[in-house]
Amino acid sequence: MSIQQLHTSDELHQYVGQPGKKLLFKHSTTCPISAKAHEEFQAYVQSSDTPAAIVHVIEDRPVSNQIAEEFGIKHESPQIFLLDGSEVSWNTSHWKITRNAIKEAVEK
Repeated sequence: MSIQQLHTSDELHQYVGQPGKKLLFKHSTTCPISAKAHEEFQAYVQSSDTPAAIVHVIEDRPVSNQIAEEFGIKHESPQIFLLDGSEVSWNTSHWKITRNAIKEAVEK
């Protein structure tokens, strides 16, 4: 499965509005912790059929801020959300973002 990069509010709303489970990853391209979490995210996505999207928090800060506001969850980076429909069913950040943690959350 490929990873869709979200750059605008419209792209975010379109992605979140899709039915079913999907992943949303907030990534800082300047952070080594985020780089490791991104590797784990990519590894999971390559072995899964779960739709996945990414927001680069520095380059697309308005979209990143919108995620925190709309979901009511404090901004962190890196940060991952599992959405079921438009509702957040799981989220975590930093070193807790692993392929196995994502797999467990999706399979619940």
